[in-house]
Amino acid sequence: MAKLTQEQLLEKYALLCEYENKYRDMGKFVIAGIDEAGRGPLAGPVVAGACILDPDRPILGLDDSKKLSAKKRDMLFDEIIEKSLAYAVCRVEADVIDEINILEATKRAMRTCVTELTLKGYEPEVLLIDAVKLQGTDVPIVDPIIKGDAKSNSIAAASILAKVTRDRIMEEYDSIYEGYGFGGHKGYGTAAHYAAIREHGMTPIHRRSFLKVIH
Repeated sequence: MAKLTQEQLLEKYALLCEYENKYRDMGKFVIAGIDEAGRGPLAGPVVAGACILDPDRPILGLDDSKKLSAKKRDMLFDEIIEKSLAYAVCRVEADVIDEINILEATKRAMRTCVTELTLKGYEPEVLLIDAVKLQGTDVPIVDPIIKGDAKSNSIAAASILAKVTRDRIMEEYDSIYEGYGFGGHKGYGTAAHYAAIREHGMTPIHRRSFLKVIH
């Protein structure tokens, strides 16, 4: 992919402010984006990220975390932490995923993120969220946006926080559970991962509810 010019990056950032601007025009200024990483893997936690961006400190290059290289995600991760008004990253472990199912675990992680933002002094007036219909918060407006991480800077920032954090968690597990390749596939159901499970069995971080049938 060709590298975008500064002008193109500014144009893209402005385009991805559509939802944020809509709510600011309604008098809502504490707008949090929220997203998750790790709903599909066979192992490891699901991680949610939430972010309240500072409109006066634009972060150029934000996008769906899956569309970015690992190097670019890492760079943006640091910039998000530096420039955002507030952020939170929360995880729910595999045993809880097995107990309450992955969707409910994802929602639990997201609700915890909202609580953390509030504890940091930023009580969201609006949640922009990637497709999930999230109940159980005190946020007045929750707007689930299909493919929101590619349509909203706030959601994109949250997706990067979640993705980078989860990847780093799985890289740590790679050194704890040798032979599974967690640093490479990050817990997803690759052929090599299934082969490792057949050879070594399941670890404490495997989601048993995802592995009722070993391929």
